[in-house]
Amino acid sequence: MQIGVVFPQTEMGGDVGAVRAYGQGVEELGYRHVMAYDHVVGADPAVHQGWKGVYDLRSTFHEPMVLFGYLAALTSLDLVTAIIILPQRQTALVAKQAAEVDLLTGGRFRLGVGLGWNKVEYEALGQDFTTRGRRIEEQVELMRRLWTDESVSFDGAFDRVTGAGLAPLPVQRPIPVWFGAQSPAAYRRIGRLADGWFPQVGPGPKLEEAKALIGEAAAQAGRDPSALGMEGRISWTGDHEAAADLARRWREAGATHIAVNTMNAGLRSVDEHLAALAAAAEALDLRKN
Repeated sequence: MQIGVVFPQTEMGGDVGAVRAYGQGVEELGYRHVMAYDHVVGADPAVHQGWKGVYDLRSTFHEPMVLFGYLAALTSLDLVTAIIILPQRQTALVAKQAAEVDLLTGGRFRLGVGLGWNKVEYEALGQDFTTRGRRIEEQVELMRRLWTDESVSFDGAFDRVTGAGLAPLPVQRPIPVWFGAQSPAAYRRIGRLADGWFPQVGPGPKLEEAKALIGEAAAQAGRDPSALGMEGRISWTGDHEAAADLARRWREAGATHIAVNTMNAGLRSVDEHLAALAAAAEALDLRKN
């Protein structure tokens, strides 16, 4: 089971030196990958009365693809988006950016995608919020063709490509596509299309229900459910025993990866985040994983 970290987007701010120190520090501690969330713009609660979103215009988010280009030059970590809000972005452009990150990392990239929840963000990017579920399925099909075929012609409901291709192509052909999910429809989509997934629930009955839906959809699509990766998450609280126990439960649930999340733990600097990750590495016996 590969163990990585969640880049603390909302607590890192705009300090480029902190980003560099974090990436290099994570690698020195023995973690294998860095996962980053995606938001392009945040809503202004003063304009959007009654705003109940988790994030707003004051929540800091580095753009994952550009961030990963930077980290690829500084570390040999695997890099993971979890998730890129794919339907609010141009498909061919995401395919191009992903191919570039894959090249820069030597094939150490996973493209995690999802639907998102922020209508304000979709509007700002000129995309339709209501069709995002149907669009993401078409986008994944098109991206995989762009990553593997020299010349692509594609006429879909949302995208059209006529005799065009990416150059250079990525190292991984195709790049692994993982999905974020927390609904039955999304679980079935994972079974049909994904290389792996990021559960939004912990080990237990709800996770087993989700796995059953995914497995059923995969089997119906002629795919092997056991071939799908699964990445769990551990929110660090400072409790070594609890972290080790949760990691064990994720392993028993079939997780192929886990990520340690230090956001919302009351940490105030990159040094404090790295100190917490050092403690987590000890709790998880990281050097033996």
